Amino acid sequence: MRSFQIQDNRDFMKKLLIRETFDTFLLSEASITTFSTFQIDGHFHPEFLSTGESELLTVENCGYALWRRIRPFFYELTKGKNTPLRFHIVFRLAPHNVEALLARSGLALASGDVDGLFLNIHFDGSALTCTSGTSLRVFSLDKGLERAWDSMLEKFFHQKEIPFL
Repeated sequence: MRSFQIQDNRDFMKKLLIRETFDTFLLSEASITTFSTFQIDGHFHPEFLSTGESELLTVENCGYALWRRIRPFFYELTKGKNTPLRFHIVFRLAPHNVEALLARSGLALASGDVDGLFLNIHFDGSALTCTSGTSLRVFSLDKGLERAWDSMLEKFFHQKEIPFL
């Protein structure tokens, strides 16, 4: 687990809410407090879609909606002259990206052993913090997956020009 203290809140928020920077992540859950507190469950309900939208289901068949689907709604909740009092977003890496990370890192884990690789984004009214997290379906003392995920997130932040401490 690694914590990334975001250095430029305004730029990060643009990348989170306006740009496509985080669109390939799945949303596990989110909450935001403005004039009221709003909770978002990221579970995906494919029965809601028409048959013409079935091509969008490839990633979301794992049970969670892509951030790109939720982002416009979350953005609407943040609009206005006042900054949100707080928010918390839990992203999870899509299964095909988990498999790619496992293949690149050479770890002795199967993709079915990994319950999730998470990115928690927390805003407390002034500071933005991103924290990595891993969840396995099997017991392991090996921290290789955690290190690989932390390294991948660090590279992601550098590539997307997100300064952190």
